[in-house]
Amino acid sequence: MLTIVPVPIGNLKDITLRALESLKTCDLVLCEDSRKTGFLLHHFDITKKMIPFHMHNELKLEKMVIDHLKEGKNICLVSDAGTPSINDPGAALISACHKAGIPVSALPGPSSVVTALSLSGLKYDKFQFLGFFPKKNGERLLLIKDMLQYDGVSIFFESPNRIVKIIALFPESAEILIAKELTKVHEALITLTPKDAAQYEDRLSKGEICVMVQGKKKEGPLIDKDDAALMKLLTNYLSTKDASKIAAELTGKKKQHFYQITSER
Repeated sequence: MLTIVPVPIGNLKDITLRALESLKTCDLVLCEDSRKTGFLLHHFDITKKMIPFHMHNELKLEKMVIDHLKEGKNICLVSDAGTPSINDPGAALISACHKAGIPVSALPGPSSVVTALSLSGLKYDKFQFLGFFPKKNGERLLLIKDMLQYDGVSIFFESPNRIVKIIALFPESAEILIAKELTKVHEALITLTPKDAAQYEDRLSKGEICVMVQGKKKEGPLIDKDDAALMKLLTNYLSTKDASKIAAELTGKKKQHFYQITSER
């Protein structure tokens, strides 16, 4: 059997009794980073064989893991923190187990997404999880527009070294909450605007970050940068043609208008 075992997102006391029992009785543990999982196991006085299982080797190891499971071995799948396969490796292996008729069990446990949402106090009937933000600014701006028109709360992860630049892309009217270092000693919930983001750069420079954005469900353009500034931003990363297309989608204006802005610079 394959058992999906959530582990704490920060505070080791949050591990469940069933998670500990599964880790103690399994034959081996699939983990993202054997150093981090090794620390967890050592803390609870558990000694198990660990196999690194991450985004770079999961497909290569899939057949070996399936063969072990078919032989009757009990295997635990863990991630570095939280619930496996949610923005982490494991989904392909779980799907392969289903196809092969191998039993899969999932234990309930910590999730930074749900923890952040419950802490937020934001008004929502639904929410969407977006994983990590795109790397290209044009794609980011289109996603921001969709997030602000979404009838609920949008949640995404971001690294400390990029978070201030990304928040600066949002319009000043955006309602943004950042949950940092959840369940740890330095846990913090920060409400900020794009204008304020730089002031928090030191506080946001380290640790795990979960960003929540309240959707407004507005119609029409939601990007409040002026047209020239928008084109200057987009053409740093895109051709004039692609930049004009994205600017038109963001603002509802014609592509030719943005071509003209670029040619006049």
